[in-house]
Amino acid sequence: MIQIAIMGLGTVGTGVARVVAENARQIERKLGEPLQVKTVLVRHFKDGPYRQLMTDDFRKIEEDDSIRVVVETIGGVGAAYEYTKRALMAGKHVVTANKQLVAEKGCELLALAKKKNVNYLFEASVGGGIPVLHPLTQCMAANRIDEVYGILNGTTNYILTRMVRTGASFADALQEAQAKGYAEADPTADIEGIDAGRKTCILADLAFGHQVDPEKVPMEGISKLSLRDVKLAERAGYRIKLLGRAVRLPGGGRTAYVAPHLIPEDNPIAGVEDVFNAVVIRGNATGDVMFYGKGAGEMPTASACVADVMEALQASPRREEIGWSPDTDGFEDPAELQSRYYFRIEGSLGDAAGSFGQVEVLSENGETAFLTDRISGLEARQQARNLKTLACMRVLP
Repeated sequence: MIQIAIMGLGTVGTGVARVVAENARQIERKLGEPLQVKTVLVRHFKDGPYRQLMTDDFRKIEEDDSIRVVVETIGGVGAAYEYTKRALMAGKHVVTANKQLVAEKGCELLALAKKKNVNYLFEASVGGGIPVLHPLTQCMAANRIDEVYGILNGTTNYILTRMVRTGASFADALQEAQAKGYAEADPTADIEGIDAGRKTCILADLAFGHQVDPEKVPMEGISKLSLRDVKLAERAGYRIKLLGRAVRLPGGGRTAYVAPHLIPEDNPIAGVEDVFNAVVIRGNATGDVMFYGKGAGEMPTASACVADVMEALQASPRREEIGWSPDTDGFEDPAELQSRYYFRIEGSLGDAAGSFGQVEVLSENGETAFLTDRISGLEARQQARNLKTLACMRVLP
């Protein structure tokens, strides 16, 4: 019997316990012996099917030699960071869905895991139940990864979908998302791009092999997005999606950011709707490879966690390809990237013609919307200051 522990019994922690119980036969067949949750660390005791497993004393996990894997679903970087370090120091594998902890402390925790000859795995931290990190680091290991981009937050994608389908305003679509449980009471991390930004950092870390500091990654959300822009984009054959992008630059540097983009409707990622996520990995040998599915939720995320538990137990003794350098040199401002831009300005096209030259006009009636030729983010930022700009977004190449 293989014993594991779960730290935190919220949505994902409960899902892990359910997956272990409901899929016990399949898991046992693949591991060669049964898998059992022995202990659950909680802050407050509550009645339910796992009441007899609960403890509020981490030492009961740390000092129990029969517990081989610890699943961290606490969230944040406080207690989760402390307990993860202690579990690794105690020689236990640790599995997590905590994207903030991995983005900020993953390099350090991976180094500690390597020192203790155990695994620190986090497939569920990006894309929920979508297998992305394993294919990126193993299945595409023969590639030079040139870019990773995707829809990494289901809440914002649901809001944008409702704005397109029903003509709802951002505020009304957000309220609907909250009513359905897709958005938190405080939705800041989702709608301001912070959640997607943390996931983008993890993807960039693994794709390029160097630490990306989340504080250096610009994160723009959708809270300022107007229904007017959504409709104009749709009429012109584009969809607006919140994307996280990590790009390898021609000179060998790298960059990453999160922002709304206009995406041509013939790009497969433009059709990803509701709470679904999609990630595109561009390898120099494979070209574009897309991963699609539910990016969050109790059971999809728990499925990824339990798969990592099984991976940690089967790895001999650990997965060598997971990890990246703590060196942050080579990260460049994404404003250096060139792309076409969408502008909506107050005034006529004449106000913008001298600034951009050739443009593709989408609308002109008291205000003007247009697409520019390829310009840098720095130039777009400067022109946005010079004009009475109502909206400015990149167009995905």
